[in-house]
Amino acid sequence: MSDSHGPLADPHHVFDPVAGPRDLVVLGSTGSIGTQAVDLVLRNPDRFRVTALSAAGGRVDLLAEQARKLRVRTVAVAREDAVPALREALAREYGAGEPLPEILAGPDTAGELAASPCHTVLNGITGSIGLAPTLAALEAGRTLALANKESLIVGGPLVKALAKPAQIIPVDSEHAALYQALNAGTRADVRKLVVTASGGPFRGRTKADLAAVTPEDALAHPTWAMGPVITVNSATLVNKGLEVIEAHLLYDIPFDRIEVVVHPQSYVHSMVEFTDGSTLAQATPPDMGGPIAIGIGWPERVPDAAPAFDWSRASTWEFFPLDHEAFPSVGLARHVGELAGTAPAVFNAANEECVDAFLAGGLPFNGIMDTVTRVVSEHGTPRAGTSLTVADVLDAETWARARARELAGLPTQTATTAAQATAEARA
Repeated sequence: MSDSHGPLADPHHVFDPVAGPRDLVVLGSTGSIGTQAVDLVLRNPDRFRVTALSAAGGRVDLLAEQARKLRVRTVAVAREDAVPALREALAREYGAGEPLPEILAGPDTAGELAASPCHTVLNGITGSIGLAPTLAALEAGRTLALANKESLIVGGPLVKALAKPAQIIPVDSEHAALYQALNAGTRADVRKLVVTASGGPFRGRTKADLAAVTPEDALAHPTWAMGPVITVNSATLVNKGLEVIEAHLLYDIPFDRIEVVVHPQSYVHSMVEFTDGSTLAQATPPDMGGPIAIGIGWPERVPDAAPAFDWSRASTWEFFPLDHEAFPSVGLARHVGELAGTAPAVFNAANEECVDAFLAGGLPFNGIMDTVTRVVSEHGTPRAGTSLTVADVLDAETWARARARELAGLPTQTATTAAQATAEARA
């Protein structure tokens, strides 16, 4: 899936259509990325100003606290039934006589905020429900700091058709690392992208060893503190498969030149190998402050955005090849990425449903990828080409979710219901 104007994320150029202060809209503000972004902004009031916040609606007290600390103009919740509780929370946070921010409610409000006047939109929503806000931000001409990898993966052709050169800055730690390392050479100099994986809690185990692992085992990530779905994706290495697709789309590098290597310490976040044999690695202790700062601050760096290494202390950095038999998710992701069209959306939607089933005790760990593989196979030839629409993607997701739930022995839901339930659980 090549794009004539080059890679979507290009560190050699800056997409900066709006002059003046760095006004931000933060989508998914009460999630992991959102809360860390708010903290970064509060520590750097001279650099950033948040104009609007959106969240699913499950944590209204936190949303109200963020709104008051940031003095935002607008807050939005996807759940309309959360508005009364949000009004009460805002009234408690704000002093008597202080004007409260405007409140928007409904499933489309994140998209409305993404198109509102600002410099940068940080899309920190989890799941494919982030696609509409991604498209809205791009169409409105905003710089997009993209933490919502799913919107790029499921809507790749749609995103590529809208995005201008360098309009997207990745916030994933791996892709922020690649973004920085790529700045050291020209596109023609790049031989390979190397995406690092911690290996999750099950590194070194065989497929047979994984048959009896529990949700509690899968949620015990050794180096990162993340939400439950992302943590399970790290345990299955689905997250690494999604990142391979994302790297292909962001940097326009063929799949056969994107490698995954296991690095348990999670110090090196990814690497770029150049044609002269040199490899540039971007490294920090495991912390999302740096990638978020790159996303909302590039081309400037934000001082002390993340901790630095203490080079006076000894440390060991290890690298291992990926065990494709125990963790087939990366190979399957490459396959659906090469199929393109609606195939990545089917892969992602089926995985989300299977992870939910696993966490609920309805599916064994190895059953996640077994079921996703079957759903992808049954999907057959994906809808693709320049005529691909958002409706095509949503239809594919609807089918994939229903089929995955059927195979997992769970009640079927519509795609909208499943997506809303997932969003609320992760908010």
